[in-house]
Amino acid sequence: MEKQGNYVLGNWVAGDGEGLELHNAISGDLLGTCSSEGLDYLQIIEYAKKKGGVALRKMTFQERGRMLKALAFHLLDIKGKFYALSAATGATKIDSWIDIEGGIGNLFANASLRRQFPDLPYHVDGIAAPLSKEGTFIGHHIMVPKRGVAIHINAFNFPIWGMLEKIAVNLMAGVPAIVKPSEYTCYLTELMVREIINSKILPEGALQLVCGLGRGIIDHVTCEDVVTFTGSAATGKKLKSHPRIVEESVPFNLEADSLNACVLGEDAVPGTPEFDLFIKEVQKEITVKTGQKCTAVRRIIVPEKLVEDVQIALGKRLEKTIIGDPAVEGVRMGALATRLQVARVRESVECLAKSQEIVFGSMDDFEVIGADKEKGAFFSPILFRNDKPFVNTDVHEIEAFGPVSTIMPYKDLNEAIEIIRLGKGSLVSSIVTANDQTAKEFVLNAASMNGRILVLNQDCAKESTGHGSPMPLLTHGGPGRAGGGEEMGGKRGILHYLHRTAIQGHPTTITRITEQYQYGGAQKEANPHVFRKHFEELEIGETVTTEKHTVTLENIEDFAELSGDKFYAHMDENSLEGTIFTERVAHGYYIMSKAAGLFVDPPKGPVLLNYGIDECRFTKPVYPGMTIGVRFTVKEKIDQEKRDEEDIAKGIVKFMVDVYDEEGETVMLATILTMVRKLNQD
Repeated sequence: MEKQGNYVLGNWVAGDGEGLELHNAISGDLLGTCSSEGLDYLQIIEYAKKKGGVALRKMTFQERGRMLKALAFHLLDIKGKFYALSAATGATKIDSWIDIEGGIGNLFANASLRRQFPDLPYHVDGIAAPLSKEGTFIGHHIMVPKRGVAIHINAFNFPIWGMLEKIAVNLMAGVPAIVKPSEYTCYLTELMVREIINSKILPEGALQLVCGLGRGIIDHVTCEDVVTFTGSAATGKKLKSHPRIVEESVPFNLEADSLNACVLGEDAVPGTPEFDLFIKEVQKEITVKTGQKCTAVRRIIVPEKLVEDVQIALGKRLEKTIIGDPAVEGVRMGALATRLQVARVRESVECLAKSQEIVFGSMDDFEVIGADKEKGAFFSPILFRNDKPFVNTDVHEIEAFGPVSTIMPYKDLNEAIEIIRLGKGSLVSSIVTANDQTAKEFVLNAASMNGRILVLNQDCAKESTGHGSPMPLLTHGGPGRAGGGEEMGGKRGILHYLHRTAIQGHPTTITRITEQYQYGGAQKEANPHVFRKHFEELEIGETVTTEKHTVTLENIEDFAELSGDKFYAHMDENSLEGTIFTERVAHGYYIMSKAAGLFVDPPKGPVLLNYGIDECRFTKPVYPGMTIGVRFTVKEKIDQEKRDEEDIAKGIVKFMVDVYDEEGETVMLATILTMVRKLNQD
């Protein structure tokens, strides 16, 4: 009998003692045991900090992103290994796809976020704040990786997705992780961690794994560590109040199971596409992962006149759900993760049945295909009906973490929202409606008690990812019962693992610290012209001071003819009364175009192309007779990887375009983005 391993301190080790038995959810067969007894968590945390943390902090965001991308491709190539074992958790192929490829998708999504960060190990947050009249004293914010470790305590329902969606974020930030999956499905997490470690894509110490109960895993955390927990609200609250968490002010992200809702709009009557979408979506949420999702629909909220229609239509779809071994053709719903979960869901259903009626399903009388119902962890879909949701309120307090949901009526949209609020905070609610005004009213009034809201109609249904699918670029979490936490969320999620510090000083000093040129900082005249230099040769602050140009009325009129922009302020001096202009003013886009004519060095060279403009501002009117010049400064450099062997080695260079007049005052300020060839093409 195999004992599941822990990967700590650079080695695979088995915990002490006999360990906890792990069973196949379909057959009931013993898979092995797991134990974390005897592990030294203080050493494990210190190893993560001194080994993995040091290595990750030396890498730039671009390097970390490429690391995640490489890992994602590697895991995708060997995904078959994970599917084979995932079936033992009770998962169908669709369930496994969500867990495995959905988790790998998180790596890809977070890897792509490198483009939103500088080519540095740390992040420069926002824009500079002017703090003095003459501009010699400014403020800014930098965000550096926390010098701690991320400890992720995950639930049993997503042994792969639960790990990957969390570590993708902390690894991008430059923080190592210790993962403690649920002991009941840790065998699947362990398989993936073995493949990750064997790939050697991550630096040693960046990822450690603790199987088993993990008692004591947060006993040594400090203020620089981050602890995340996914699971029951009750367990989450206990961990959140751990003395070490409180005393050290350790960031703690709680994502708890919640009583999520799906609302049928009053317009979505039988015969409409939206009614059919609603029935399909709710049935999917009851049966996918056997309802063992923290986002699953627990409360089905429908107009009171449509309760019977929904009950009948949903019952018909649920009747077609074949339960059994996912390896058998036609099976659409597998087992719960463990027999323990069967007992817990049964207990919750029995409690709910005291205040509401079961209208579909039976906990005992159901058929299982290809497996022994008594040995596996099987459970039938259960559909309740509660005609008095404001009186019979157990449904807003008790969650059966399985294929269980309740239909309840509402009189109007406000009442539907009040029913949702009785759940005291949800990860997600949905509304299915073709009426955009209804959707707006629902979202604005229900948002405060929901982490996410899906608005579903026939226009988006084909590409909608559905009620139960959190997306890596959107925040996942919810208020109140849902834990009050926030994870994923694209760039926002990465920032949770960085510490923000305000910095103050002269623009030249802040330029050096941030490696981004700050307006007013020292400039070094470029020789030769910056367009003659390769990516590696350019220095932050290098500047081309251009020749000057006097703007004429003829320039303005020629540009108006060429562009078609004959706005009155440029063309009709008799229309300027009551405006800020004293005479006909040059087009802002003419100033921008002329600036390019001044700063561009035309012959072919290392600059490949200009592909965009950021933060363009016209700060002062330019009238005929005024003379302008440009200070063209290297602002920031970002390395870029080659797509393939044939690709040109290049990087992104941002240039600050400062157009000024004869008084030395800025009239236009912008950032242009260029691709610049590297000197070294290897």
